[in-house]
Amino acid sequence: MAKIKAIRGMNDILPDQTPVWQYLENAVKSVLSSYGYSEIRMPIVEQTELFKRSIGEVTDIVEKEMYTFEDRNGESLTLRPEGTACCVRAGEEHGLLFNQAQRFWYQGPMFRYEKPQKGRYRQFHQIGVETFGMAGAEIDAEVILLSARLWKQLGIADAVTLQLNTLGSNEARAEYREALVEYLSARKEQLDEDSQRRLESNPLRILDSKDEGTQKLLDDAPVLSDFLDEESKEHFATLCSTLDNAGISYEVNPRLVRGLDYYCKTVFEWVTDKLGAQGTVCAGGRYDGLVKQMGGKPTPAVGFAMGVERLILMLETLDVVPADVRQPFDVYIAAEHKGIQPQVVLLADKLRDQFPALRIRVHCTGLKNIGTKARQTGAPVVVLLKQDAEQGMLGTIWHNEEPKFDIQEAQLGQLIQSLLQS
Repeated sequence: MAKIKAIRGMNDILPDQTPVWQYLENAVKSVLSSYGYSEIRMPIVEQTELFKRSIGEVTDIVEKEMYTFEDRNGESLTLRPEGTACCVRAGEEHGLLFNQAQRFWYQGPMFRYEKPQKGRYRQFHQIGVETFGMAGAEIDAEVILLSARLWKQLGIADAVTLQLNTLGSNEARAEYREALVEYLSARKEQLDEDSQRRLESNPLRILDSKDEGTQKLLDDAPVLSDFLDEESKEHFATLCSTLDNAGISYEVNPRLVRGLDYYCKTVFEWVTDKLGAQGTVCAGGRYDGLVKQMGGKPTPAVGFAMGVERLILMLETLDVVPADVRQPFDVYIAAEHKGIQPQVVLLADKLRDQFPALRIRVHCTGLKNIGTKARQTGAPVVVLLKQDAEQGMLGTIWHNEEPKFDIQEAQLGQLIQSLLQS
């Protein structure tokens, strides 16, 4: 019988990989906590209508990429392809949004049916930040400063570049869309195949086309900046000024539009040239109309999402993961002969009581070449225990590949602590 394997594009994260994930997640939690953001956890499965209404029925995600199915009651359900719509739904359902200022963050798996490739999978993980009830450019600046602080903490600040744009109000964007469609429709045959399809469904995405012919055609197309309303111009100017004063470098990219229908005013991406084609590691913007679009009261909002797999890939590519991150324990304890193994397990638990932060692993397999095997684990401290007829339990301590000395059980914990701190 053939072995069952994981679904293509849905990957296991193995024990030798999870320490790096935890390192990234802990860094994110630390930064978000310092800015006063609260975690929210939403279901993986939502009603399909949620994404059709929020993302847009004619977007690539809804048309081609969602995992949608009917449950036993005939209700159409979808594995969430992104988190913003879910967060808005949760906030509205529980009365957290109207006339309130909120700062949320979340993490977890998302699902899109697309061609798996390095850094892009069918089940992928995102960390998202969403803020509600704040209309000024100050909160736009805060979420960008927050992400910039995270890059510094992770040691990748020099490898990412911030790109900014403003889409203006929904009305200004609609006027620009109309002008762009008119211009491109007259030149439809010169567009690449994807752009021809998007001309009818999501024409602003054509600005982001990677096709050289289409990009050349766009050189003479109407530009969004000519359609911007004064409020959006002032909002963007305030944002840029705030980032300038904070020392955050950025590039204004007039063709940055983001792929979802709900964005307005500020949009941004953090991009890198270290990951080949998958250059965007974090992206977001303002979506002031989404809450109303989903049945709530008008509520200004801005947020972003970052792809965890891409960030992990970047940390490893740049080799900036601290060496001790992959070490899952501080102390490895083993018995030198079989008869005292149960006592070793109990001793380890006593040490955990005495030193709760100590990460201890007990050797519970065969005792052949035990000393060599214990030290091969790479543990900072190895303890080999033996029973002495006169002195009771004794431990031989190995630290930095050198045996220290035999010590009695009562002194063991303090010595371990001092060795780890040395």
